[in-house]
Amino acid sequence: MLSRRVSQTIRLRQPAATLTILTAFFASMAPSVATGEQQIASYGSWRSPITARMLTEKRISIAELQVTADGIYWLEGRPDEGGRRAIVQRTIEAIHIELVPDTYNARTRVHEYGGGALRVSDGAVYFTNFADQQLMKCVAGAEPEPLTQALEQRFADYIVDIRRDRLIAVREDHSAEDREAFNEIVAIPTSKGAPTSVLVSGHDFYSTPRLSPDGSQLAWISWNHPNMPWDETTLWVGEVQDDGSIGRRVAVAGGNNESVIQPRWSPGGTLYFISDRTDWWNLYRHVEGKIEAVMPMEAEFAYPRWIFGVTSYDFVTDEQIICTYTQNGTWYLASLDTVDRSLDKMDLPFVKFLELQVHAGKCYFVGLKRQDYAALVSLDLRTGEIEEIQRTGNLELAADHISTPEAIEFDTEAGMTAHAFYYAPVNPEFRAPEGELPPLIVQFHGGPTGATDASFSLRKQFWTTRGFGFLDVNHRGSTGYGKPFRDALK
Repeated sequence: MLSRRVSQTIRLRQPAATLTILTAFFASMAPSVATGEQQIASYGSWRSPITARMLTEKRISIAELQVTADGIYWLEGRPDEGGRRAIVQRTIEAIHIELVPDTYNARTRVHEYGGGALRVSDGAVYFTNFADQQLMKCVAGAEPEPLTQALEQRFADYIVDIRRDRLIAVREDHSAEDREAFNEIVAIPTSKGAPTSVLVSGHDFYSTPRLSPDGSQLAWISWNHPNMPWDETTLWVGEVQDDGSIGRRVAVAGGNNESVIQPRWSPGGTLYFISDRTDWWNLYRHVEGKIEAVMPMEAEFAYPRWIFGVTSYDFVTDEQIICTYTQNGTWYLASLDTVDRSLDKMDLPFVKFLELQVHAGKCYFVGLKRQDYAALVSLDLRTGEIEEIQRTGNLELAADHISTPEAIEFDTEAGMTAHAFYYAPVNPEFRAPEGELPPLIVQFHGGPTGATDASFSLRKQFWTTRGFGFLDVNHRGSTGYGKPFRDALK
């Protein structure tokens, strides 16, 4: 993918001037097309194979991927079932099974954005039921049963403490009438009706409770108003006592305008996490009371923490991590050697990697593509073989009708540089009259801290196949370009 710089200074607060400059610039980037049997027609009037009906066709989503010795599990969002999220297992015999009846919807509303609504362990499936937000347990062949009863409470981001027969989860309590909802980390016995106990409280928000492999330590993230998790958080480690309570606790990293996310324990018990302490979300580890940078570079190894349960790295062994990172708007998958701290980037046909999981020599993820819908895939780390496990949709569009994005950057205010992906008009059946300029559609992603990428979007191709240019902007405040760029949102 090329990178091109726009020489003009574009001030986004002057949209008319911006569009004038951009339209003139992108006209120079319009592709040359062989004449052949092409029809001559003005930009914006080309006949497209993409109909409005195709834009509204139902495609599933895949989230909260988990892999065990029993198979692969995920939440499958189904528009034709009112957006219900079903729990699906692909067995080791490659059979797809829906694990709970269609009266259940696995989705949590903790922090409103949710995530972290599924956990699979030792043949049991734990999930939050959307209708009442209660934590459920389901075993094969049985109806799900509730582990919690309080309708004013919500649960998310749980892990299984096998040694103590309990779940550890984030609980959001809405029962108090004289204050806003408050967060705690709690322990929930896996037996129905047993009381829930509070492990950690006192901060406004919590996420990511994670047990060490030997069960002796619990790591978690907390933050307080007015911070968001991409502004400032604190990583804690507490000692798990014999009775299951949390004893001495230490703030390992964070605070002082540092955002720490995604703590994970290595198989050998070393705590890793991602921090922006050097203005980039890089990977670190906590060793003998000290913080070590694992792979310092001007790249982001994580997404902003909008929802629970996001994973952008996982361990093959203590010496090898599979991770995803982004530079200049493009995502890569790589193998990281934790001993010599070297990064080996993989050549793969994907532009973004979500729900990253490693198990038994394979890496599993939802792979986003440039010219097709996303799919759940497995990557054999030894042979490089890719297997497509589940597609999110079936695309009926020839490759020569698809516009490939080009990464560009341009000057913006305060001496900063903004970024975008440009999609040129593409349709092999048409060409514009000589000297005509294409109209340009400029799109700004949602926020705060969102980001666009180069993955396939039929909606963008709807316009480019009709002869429109399409500019998808990563404005100041977007993630993926370092903390100063992200903080320009303020």
